[in-house]
Amino acid sequence: MISVTAQPMQEAPEVIPVMRPKLPSADHVLPYLRRLDSSRIYSNWGPLVTEFEHRLCEHFVLPAGSVVTANSGTTALVSAILATAGRATLERRYALMPAYTFVATAAAAEQCGYEPYLVDVDAESWALNAQTLLGHSALERVGVVIPVAPYGRPVPQAPWQAFRAQTGIPVVIDGAACFDGITAWPEPFVGRIPVAMSFHATKAFGSGEGGCVVSVDEPSQQKAFARALNFGFYGDRVSRSAGTNGKMSEYHAAVGLAELSGWKDKQALYVDVIERYRRKLGAAGLLRSFRSAPNVSACYALYVCSSASESARMQAFLDQRGIDSRLWYGNGLHHHVSLKDAPRDDLQVTEELAPRIVGIPMAADLPDSAIARVVSALVECLAVGRSTSSTEDVTYSAAAQR
Repeated sequence: MISVTAQPMQEAPEVIPVMRPKLPSADHVLPYLRRLDSSRIYSNWGPLVTEFEHRLCEHFVLPAGSVVTANSGTTALVSAILATAGRATLERRYALMPAYTFVATAAAAEQCGYEPYLVDVDAESWALNAQTLLGHSALERVGVVIPVAPYGRPVPQAPWQAFRAQTGIPVVIDGAACFDGITAWPEPFVGRIPVAMSFHATKAFGSGEGGCVVSVDEPSQQKAFARALNFGFYGDRVSRSAGTNGKMSEYHAAVGLAELSGWKDKQALYVDVIERYRRKLGAAGLLRSFRSAPNVSACYALYVCSSASESARMQAFLDQRGIDSRLWYGNGLHHHVSLKDAPRDDLQVTEELAPRIVGIPMAADLPDSAIARVVSALVECLAVGRSTSSTEDVTYSAAAQR
């Protein structure tokens, strides 16, 4: 009789998520929650929200009143559109926006009655070009233009202020992830054109959920943002303009205040992770394809593939090795079922660019072991890809000679 010893099964490696948010600990939030218990004010611009807005103004070195908080980045964008451009009209029904962005940009415009009109992005900046849009054929039917800060790369104000002055068309910037970029250098990126930011947990700066509108303009403009976030109310119980329920709660303000107090430490963690990524990718000869802070927000680690086929192979390869990845903006807005019939320009750059930008794992406390696994998988995948390409080339050459 032959005995067979069962071989122990190898455990699958722990999955590395593409993003693992890190918000303030309960101990850091608790003092603010105790103040909330004392005030028993939980919403409607209570003391914590008011303090949060004030401290954000100080953080960005802006005049008091320049920041108005919201319960999400999307509602912040909705309020900026309503306050700046109003609801869509039959004559001005389009919202021009980049095809290469997250779907929330289009959703916010639609909430204000606009029909998204998708425009191609610049191949280098990944963003809309204000000068190019001056000659756009649809401008007479456009009610608002929404440039996007791609992956948190801030949008300069000057070109869009010139665009607004020349066309008369309102402009609102979707700067969802650009908190850290604007923190580093606010002057070119904050001005009279409102910038809507997100404080979602996945962003570098987060309050779990939340957002804000930043604008250095007349006080009446800040009042308009607040009115749009409060059913059209401001100072009384009469709705005087289009609005929604977009106010930040005191609970999220508590997290935001704790996050702001610990921002420098958290930022240092991100810098350390990015530097460790750079060292390992540099040693592997892959640094040229890596994008993270300060080029984009620190919450992103992006690998720019050479082609869509290389990207698809890489995503599958990473998945097989328990490493999560993401096309953060998908393949462009026009590939969403809800937007497949949206009017659009030729989107050659978006079609070529979108499938190639792969989000790889990032967290403020991402360990060396995870970074090593990611880089090792990238190296292995690219080596397999070169080998496959070489075989295909040899086969093709032999067939051509016959």
